[in-house]
Amino acid sequence: MRAAKSAKRMAGPAPDYPIDLPDLRREILIIDHDFGRREHRLTLYRTRRVDCYRVEVDVQPWSNSMGWSRILAGLRKALPRVAAR
Repeated sequence: MRAAKSAKRMAGPAPDYPIDLPDLRREILIIDHDFGRREHRLTLYRTRRVDCYRVEVDVQPWSNSMGWSRILAGLRKALPRVAAR
């Protein structure tokens, strides 16, 4: 029975493999106008894991492996709210 299953699997089409991801996966550009114009660029690079990134902020390393939720939490903390008038 195993031999029949293996022969059937080998006779069928090859499975679709995921494509190779590029080294530079995402870029985030933040332009802050609250206290004068400040511009920051986050570059997210490929890691061994699909759901994690190597992050650089303004060409300085931030983390070797960080997920999307942790990146957004870091942005939220780095860009505090401005008090209302």
